[in-house]
Amino acid sequence: MGIILGSMGACIYIMRGLGNPEIFEGRSHGTGRMRHRTKAKKLCSVADQIKATESVECLKDESVIDEIPMAYKDIDAFMAAQKDLMEVAHTLKQVICVQG
Repeated sequence: MGIILGSMGACIYIMRGLGNPEIFEGRSHGTGRMRHRTKAKKLCSVADQIKATESVECLKDESVIDEIPMAYKDIDAFMAAQKDLMEVAHTLKQVICVQG
């Protein structure tokens, strides 16, 4: 069993690896960034962050703007691309995110 985390506000997946020997029975641990931290800080505002994380209790200020959801790859597309490596056991809705 494992946990695949998305960005602030994305679903969290509890998964079960399928034991694919071609990849040494491994799997990815997260979606990865779509934008570098510096670029995210330049392109996104605190207002963007507030809107993107409105259903999550988290910091919503300049100190974590580089962690804005738009800085990360889409977790649902990521999970679909990993379907041969793992199966989803549970999907959790994120309600809190602690940075630091």
